[in-house]
Amino acid sequence: MTHQAIILGTGPAGLTAAVYLARANMEPLVIEGPEPGGQLTLTTEVENFPGFPDGVMGPELMDNMKKQAKRFGATFERGWVTDVNVDQRPFKLSVDGLGELEAQSLIISTGASAKLLGVPGEKSNIGKGVSTCATCDGFFFRGKKVVIIGGGDSAMEEANFLTKFADEVQVIHRRNELRASKIMQDRARANEKITWALNKTPVEMVSDGMKISGVKVKDSDTEEEELLETDGIFVAIGHNPNTEFLKNKLDMDEKGYLLVEPGTTNTNIPGVFACGDVQDQKYRQAVTAAGTGCMAAMDAERFIEGEATIDWSQSLS
Repeated sequence: MTHQAIILGTGPAGLTAAVYLARANMEPLVIEGPEPGGQLTLTTEVENFPGFPDGVMGPELMDNMKKQAKRFGATFERGWVTDVNVDQRPFKLSVDGLGELEAQSLIISTGASAKLLGVPGEKSNIGKGVSTCATCDGFFFRGKKVVIIGGGDSAMEEANFLTKFADEVQVIHRRNELRASKIMQDRARANEKITWALNKTPVEMVSDGMKISGVKVKDSDTEEEELLETDGIFVAIGHNPNTEFLKNKLDMDEKGYLLVEPGTTNTNIPGVFACGDVQDQKYRQAVTAAGTGCMAAMDAERFIEGEATIDWSQSLS
């Protein structure tokens, strides 16, 4: 059986694409990876997704999106894509547990994973005071003291952003010198709310079982350890796009993010589309991912059906 459309990934981008394609009677098959729902399943309360004035739990939002897509005819299968052949159509996918699948169009929405330090107390406290997204979670730390771990541009940008809410933002970096550009360093150093813990390497994140209370760091020179008390920890050491299985298959930048034609979700292979964080290293928000998921669905249907045959009035209503 050759599917009209296969979607890889079930974050906001993939699920939005599934809703649109299912409503257009294209019966998309959605392949769920090892972490269905994407990064939002690691988030407790989401307060910046439109339509939820009182906020919504991340896993609940993803579950509702999935139910919505299923209602219109999308099907879901759990599997791990090991190989993709996009040299000719129909495209062929090798999926552990499902065998070989064929598709006339392919939507890549496998997202990006935040890099973690791998220290004790980190992963177990995500959503309990540990975060990888200042824009998503900064509001919850109004009037608090937080730390941000990292020394690049994104860490400096997030440190400045967090000062809108927190009373103090302490930057922890394992070296004495930051990797950030001079302009970003100058901006952070000029901010009176930002303090510095340089030449310190985090070795453990400490909590009382319910929320974070501190981070244990080791001096990179003396190896002496100390506990820095904090209400929240933001890890800002970068992201890895989940595109390893697409190397030498699709065009991507030096970091591995898929390249798309500006203003579209078209990759360099006709019929293959990319949406969400897998092609966006700038915004990385649930709502922007959902928007590009809508774009990918529209681009895919136009590719399959032809521009003149499309009536988007139902999908857009």
